[in-house]
Amino acid sequence: MKTILLPFLVLITTVSMAQRFSVSGLAKNEQNEGIPFATASLFKVSDSSLVKVESSTENGHFKMSGIAPEHYYLVISSVGFQKYRSVNFKLIDTNIDFDAFVLRSDNQLAEVKVKAQKPLVEVLSDKTIFNVQASLSATGTTGLELLRKSPGVVLDNNENIILEGKTGVRIFIDGKPSVLQGADLNQFLKSLQASDIDAIEIITQPSARYDASGNAGIINIRLKKDKRFGTNGSLALGYGYGRFGKVNGSVSFNHRNRKTNFFGTYSNRTGQNWSYLNFYREQVNTIFDQKAETINNNQSNNIKLGMDYFASTKSTFGFILNANLNANDNTSLSRTPIYPQNSTLPTQVLIADNTAQQHSNNLYLNTNYRFADTLGHVLNVDVDLGSYNSNRHSYQPNFYKNGTETQTLFSQIYRMKTPTDIGIFSAKVDYERPFLKGKLGMGAKLSIVKTNNTFDFYDVVDGMDAFNANRSNNFVYTEQINAVYLNYNRSHQKFDLQFGLRAEQTVSEGKLTGTQKNADAFVRRNYTNLFPSGGITYKANPNNSLALTYSRRIERPTYQSLNPFEWQLDELTYQKGNAFLQPQYVNNLKLAHTYKYTLTTSLSYSYVRDFFAQITDTTGYNRNFMMERNIADQQVINLGVSYPFQAAKWWNVYISLDAYHTAFKSEEKKFMNVKANVLSLYGQNTFSLPLKWNLEVSGWYSSPGIWGGTYVTRSQGSLDFALQKRILKEKVAFRLAFSDVFYTSPWRGTTQFGGLRITGSGGWERRTVRIN
Repeated sequence: MKTILLPFLVLITTVSMAQRFSVSGLAKNEQNEGIPFATASLFKVSDSSLVKVESSTENGHFKMSGIAPEHYYLVISSVGFQKYRSVNFKLIDTNIDFDAFVLRSDNQLAEVKVKAQKPLVEVLSDKTIFNVQASLSATGTTGLELLRKSPGVVLDNNENIILEGKTGVRIFIDGKPSVLQGADLNQFLKSLQASDIDAIEIITQPSARYDASGNAGIINIRLKKDKRFGTNGSLALGYGYGRFGKVNGSVSFNHRNRKTNFFGTYSNRTGQNWSYLNFYREQVNTIFDQKAETINNNQSNNIKLGMDYFASTKSTFGFILNANLNANDNTSLSRTPIYPQNSTLPTQVLIADNTAQQHSNNLYLNTNYRFADTLGHVLNVDVDLGSYNSNRHSYQPNFYKNGTETQTLFSQIYRMKTPTDIGIFSAKVDYERPFLKGKLGMGAKLSIVKTNNTFDFYDVVDGMDAFNANRSNNFVYTEQINAVYLNYNRSHQKFDLQFGLRAEQTVSEGKLTGTQKNADAFVRRNYTNLFPSGGITYKANPNNSLALTYSRRIERPTYQSLNPFEWQLDELTYQKGNAFLQPQYVNNLKLAHTYKYTLTTSLSYSYVRDFFAQITDTTGYNRNFMMERNIADQQVINLGVSYPFQAAKWWNVYISLDAYHTAFKSEEKKFMNVKANVLSLYGQNTFSLPLKWNLEVSGWYSSPGIWGGTYVTRSQGSLDFALQKRILKEKVAFRLAFSDVFYTSPWRGTTQFGGLRITGSGGWERRTVRIN
């Protein structure tokens, strides 16, 4: 570790050789008079970080000197005037002097170059940004539902996120990787509301600055944070109805002056949700035809509090506290007729009506410091502490009846208690400075995550709980990752160069405690990997640019998939972790063309080694189990098109398309090598109607494909409508939204492993009407 850090310390002392430029302009009111002492703020487009702040002179002029080449935008503000945001611009090889920025005092912005409202999608050189508040149909939806609307994103039947044909997406919240995984992560995303989220950033080729985890890249969910001067607030209320009613609400505030910014948000969501899941299983000449419906009664509360202290024009201190409190009550009604193959009369029927209660608390505290001077030196320090606590109690009665369901043959009744506790600590430092006419970035990170998972199993006999030690266990998993990175980028004439290298050492330990003898009860690993990344961009002219990028990434097994104990879903189906599951690695190569900073066309190739395949296998004559295994390699070739454009002054269009070929190949005889050509499409039309009405028509479509390396699926889709009306000088907005009008989102697919064949289908309460 010291050997790796030594070059970093040497490079920090290197003398800068980069050239500097200036940005200047004039702030005016509607009477063409200069606005004295207006605040001009310069931000980076890449991460919206503040670079420099200047006050205008008495006649409204301002000038910022010593600015490094980069993509920027300006924000001009003054008390009593509407804030102005400029277009994005690039400082290359000359000073920039803008024309007058005209600020209006009646809260309506005079815009010469660009409208203040954010576009639905922004296509940048390193990421694509989906601005949630620009989508009317986002009204009343959850964070997980919003991901389906994002460019290139698909959700499979287990709500795994697929990006450009690949699983293994790493979720970030406000630039910080979430430690929650699997079902815990999905539950958290469902608790987030659209009103909590400012934007979703999609980064398919992350640089060395980012964690290497995530085969398909990174999705950063940026929560709202009001940065306006003065005291500001907003209130949102909503109601939705599908099969059941749902209520949501949020309130946010901030108070900012020249030294501090206090901000906070509270939101909650309560209501019932319905879903169904069917499995038609053929095993050892027997048919198991399971049909289940689940009703989930959910209440979630989200709290965000924070403060920024601007110690000087160069230094900022801050802290953020995020809290997510979630309560769920589930009732699942399951019926499984069991009958011999080639017969239509069941010999038995399994009735398993289950109930479960889960309460979870997710707390996260971040403290940060940022230093940025006018010479291009930037230092960021972050320290994070977090905890996640979940308690789940489930009751699972299994009654076997005769074929006509007139007599109970026998029963098996269980109760399970499954608390989970996760502790998180991370600290990182990032430093950036001019170097050899470019920018040199370097940093280090330490992260430690410890999870404690208990599974207590009880047999219920004559109404009394009897602890079953043979079916209970405790699994403790600790993972520490030490990382350092080096990244360099430089612009030269029409070329932008970027390359980086990240080194990560992973030390993990999993320990299973129970009465059963398991060969995989204790597994310890210690491995180090190098992750190179880089790219070259050629700007042929102001309208056309071409970029070639490469990255190597990793997807580590989750703590849930490593627990080797059996977790029973019902009497005949259980899930089992795999303590010997190895990380999967991917090499990504991508060629992209961008036209006028809007139309982006890309062709990418990815090779995934040791893919996590979700295998369903048999045990005995009537039971089956699910397990992840490194059983196959995956290849993906993807053609992507993203195009936001204005068809007319009153009509804005956004189209996102991914057409990819995916193929899985394995040497395992029981695994069926599968491949598919898949089309994924999202489109949105927004119409400006008379009397300040807006109409949105949007939808998504996914052709037949492959999920989890084994499920061959049929097509899905959804058509959504939304209306918006603004009143009271556009301070109040009413939104009415209709989702999945024709209810075409349910999934259906088949899988086969050895002698086991399953046809599955499922859906959820997607067809809803919502008003906010």
